[in-house]
Amino acid sequence: MQTISCKHLLTVDGWRSDQVISIDEGGHITAITPWEAGDAFNADILIPAPPNLHSHAFQRAMAGMTERRGPDGRDSFWTWRTLMYRFLDVLTPDHVCAIAAFMQMESLEAGFGSVVEFHYLHHQPDGAPYVRLSEMSERIVEASAITGCGLTLLPVLYHQGGCDGRALGPGQIRFGCNIDRYRRLLEEAAALISAAPADTRLGVAPHSLRAVNRAALAQLVSLAENKPIHIHAAEQAAEVDEVKAAYGSRPVEWLLANAPVDARWCLIHATQMTPAETVNLAKSGAVAGLCPLTEANLGDGPFDGVRYLKAQGRFGVGSDSNVQIDLAAELRQLEYSQRLRDRSRAALATEARSTARRLIEDAARGGAQAAARGVGRIEVGALADLAGLRADAVDFIGKTEDTLLDAWVFSASEQIVSDVWSAGRHVVQNGQHIARDIIRARYVDVMRNLGGIV
Repeated sequence: MQTISCKHLLTVDGWRSDQVISIDEGGHITAITPWEAGDAFNADILIPAPPNLHSHAFQRAMAGMTERRGPDGRDSFWTWRTLMYRFLDVLTPDHVCAIAAFMQMESLEAGFGSVVEFHYLHHQPDGAPYVRLSEMSERIVEASAITGCGLTLLPVLYHQGGCDGRALGPGQIRFGCNIDRYRRLLEEAAALISAAPADTRLGVAPHSLRAVNRAALAQLVSLAENKPIHIHAAEQAAEVDEVKAAYGSRPVEWLLANAPVDARWCLIHATQMTPAETVNLAKSGAVAGLCPLTEANLGDGPFDGVRYLKAQGRFGVGSDSNVQIDLAAELRQLEYSQRLRDRSRAALATEARSTARRLIEDAARGGAQAAARGVGRIEVGALADLAGLRADAVDFIGKTEDTLLDAWVFSASEQIVSDVWSAGRHVVQNGQHIARDIIRARYVDVMRNLGGIV
């Protein structure tokens, strides 16, 4: 049993002052009681730590390497993808483990409580499986053991190069699995998860409607049972056009009509939706997995957040390409994209909750659903994924409750996250991960080997 004494606590019932949280050995909150005078505080402001609900960990190592125009004077998501394929061709399992650990560490230091890894780098550069089919999945789980970061692992099914069923091209062959190989991969991944900490989760991920045909999608959904199901959907206009030509419907429209989309599902990006698709996705109970910094970096376009949240849609945020790992910046970008599009202010606030509070609470709850992780709220019975914020930050002077969160998301210039607990594991202390030096040193060695490839 451990206890955390805090001055200000954001619970499911609102703000409380001078509270003590008790956490059992399994990482669950067992009690929230008043603080007794004379005890020391070990947290200033405590909020739920949302899951980072969408990550391709290896892409952290190529951040900043793709900010140039292509040879024809233009650049897009598709030219970025070509560079990404070239980069991943040289990655080894050891590289992936070191990169994933660094990415998870940065997520924790940013205030996320766990990572959902959309994991599609399965095989050797020539497409041949490793001796252990789950070799690369093992390295993601190993990274989680190093960092103490909660993990939802999503092995990805990727078996065709486009809606026309063409073979995987160069750069894609490391991803490739038919449904039988994928079933074996999922079985091996399940064995890995069973040996990991009890809060570790497993789900499935059809990469996209471009990369998985109808029959394989149906089989994968059957394999999922009650596990989370994540899929890239409607990120780019060209993707929408390709799916519409092949399926007769737009991607989200087709999924809602032909797949059992419900609370298990998380549709990643969904930036290219019609108003009707936006409202119907909200009604389905699925989660929209938003990655605002990546979506801005890749030119995807803004998500229709105002309409979606008005329809009671659920969302979470993730760092996707990991070009920048910053929870506050993801939330700020989401809000600013709505303001820029609509020429408005406080677009996602409500009468009862300020902009940042709504974003943090909704991202925590939606992320918890998408991660199949009993977090996203501070109450008895929940896993203790918690983020502590420094009350002595200059931007917090004179501010209380919701305004503290607004100051963090929209104006803070200092390191604000002081502590993070992942299922009760106190992995960030005084603003730094407890194993930062070791994790950083391994990552530095990898980057010295990989620098200049792209």
